[in-house]
Amino acid sequence: MRPTIYGYMRVAIDAEGSDEAEVIRRELATFADREGFALGDVFTESVRCAESAFEAMIGRLKQSDVKNVLVPSLWHFARLPGLQDAMRQHIERETGARIWIVQGQRR
Repeated sequence: MRPTIYGYMRVAIDAEGSDEAEVIRRELATFADREGFALGDVFTESVRCAESAFEAMIGRLKQSDVKNVLVPSLWHFARLPGLQDAMRQHIERETGARIWIVQGQRR
């Protein structure tokens, strides 16, 4: 049985019917499969969502045995490199999860 990996993405869904999230979800699923994981829940931040998907993901990681998180790129955490690193460290420190990055170096 393949270990589960959660996905996380930030999308700017302004137009009805935008398929940006679905394209990214397929990219995450392809990467997860190639690396030997089963893609579980994908937590999605969007301009229309009042609840923080990041905090929901942290909570789920703390309550589950899942210890891997997949992001399309660090830009999905934040635009500023310092904030990207802070968010990555927060996940690792709070949950012990390993961050996998589709675009760029895996961590």
